[in-house]
Formats: sequence, C-alpha cells, structure tokens
Amino acid sequence: MLKKRLFGVVTVRQGWAVQSMGYHRYLPLGKPEILLENLNRWGADEILIQCIDRSAAGAGPDFDLLKRVGALGLSTPLIYGGGIRHADDAVQVVKMGADRVSIDTMLWDAPERLETLSRQLGTQALIAHMPVRVQNRGLAWRNYRSGNEVLLNEFVLTKLHLGWVSEVMLTDWSHEGVPRAFDSRIPEYFPEPDKPLLVFGGLSEPAQFQDVLSRSNVVAAGAGNFLSYKEHAIQQIKQSLIGLPIRAAYYSEEYRIL
Repeated sequence: MLKKRLFGVVTVRQGWAVQSMGYHRYLPLGKPEILLENLNRWGADEILIQCIDRSAAGAGPDFDLLKRVGALGLSTPLIYGGGIRHADDAVQVVKMGADRVSIDTMLWDAPERLETLSRQLGTQALIAHMPVRVQNRGLAWRNYRSGNEVLLNEFVLTKLHLGWVSEVMLTDWSHEGVPRAFDSRIPEYFPEPDKPLLVFGGLSEPAQFQDVLSRSNVVAAGAGNFLSYKEHAIQQIKQSLIGLPIRAAYYSEEYRIL
C-alpha cells in the first residue's frame, strides 16, 4: 500500500449510482459501471463501492453488481461495502474481485465476527467503516439503520475488536455531499491515534486534501461525485499535494462504452 492515497467513492442505491447528500437526499447519476471506469481511467489509487441500502433491507452484498464490475477489467484496487453479514459474504465478495471489504453493520450487530473474517481474509483486507460527526470535542458514531448515535470513546472501541481490521474509515456523514464541508477535527478526535484512518464526506478542494493527508494518522482521503465534476479533478488534486508520499497523477485515454 502507498503511504498516502486518494480514493474515489461510488455510492449505489437501488442498483444505481447516486449523488448522496447526508445520506438522506439522492440524485441519480446512472450506471455504477460508468463511474467506476472513469475513476479507474482518471487515476484514483483505490475505488470504494458502497451500496447503502443493502444492510437495511437484509439483502446481503450486491453480487450482481460485483459480477458486472468484474467484467470491466479494472486495474484500480476495489473496496466493497454494503450488506456484508458474515464471513461467507465477505469471502464471496473477494472471490468476485474486490481487494478489500468495508464493514459497517457488523460492527453494531456482531463485532466478534471480525476475528473470523480476519483469519479467513487477512487483516489487511478489512476496513471498519464508521459514520461520525463531532460532538462535544468527541465523535458521535451513527447507526444508519436506527439513526441512533453513541459516543465513540475508548470503552466502545474495546468492544469493537478493531485490532482485526487494518484501517478505519471515518465518514463525516452530516457533511457528506456538501462542498468544502468536511470537519477537519474528526481525525484529531478519533480515540485510537495510532490506527490508520481513511476520511470521507465533504472533501472537495485540494487544500482540504492537503490538510487531512498531512495528518500522521490519515492514510487516505476520498471523494464521491466531486471527482466527476471535472475530468481531471484527480490529477489536479494530486498535483497540489506538495511533499506528500502519494502516487503521481496519471490519466489513461482508454475507455469503454457501455
């Protein structure tokens, strides 16, 4: 893994890629495959596919989508999140082409299953996804299904078995989809300062990426539809990241018409 990474996020709801705003307003964007191919061609270091309606419906991972994505022949490493209930789901997701899996609902329902997942896939393949917001100089962790929040403190973290995951993704859910709105205090307030973090939600400007990726505990920063506004957005962001150990910007002219 590169020491610092820029990843693209494709949010999928009811089978379609959407622009999400705070995970309660959605604008349709089209086929997820189109966005995935663009991010692959434009030089993202990783791509996260997050299917945000699978867990609430108890539907399991979107294997049909993964099958279509596998046929694209993308070279960019893929992270998949959405509907993963147990080890068998995660193993099947990796067999279908994902390099890593993002776990969210399982952290609430059965965090002890992370050990089984880690033993089967390897700790490096597991990311814990935690939607958070700043509250009273700490982080409130949100359960997407119920809307409830708990204070993310050391007591809570001891129950989550995060030693079995390689990284934690912190999404500023209240600012997700809002330009220039990411709360830069989020990495600072995470209770485990040595845990590598991915951050997402409201990151849209090069200066924001420079700021968060300069933090010692942040290894990757992501954006969703902000990267689609301009074809060379990834290159422009990377070229602005002065002094950071990140893969050089590149652009491939190769593309497919779906």
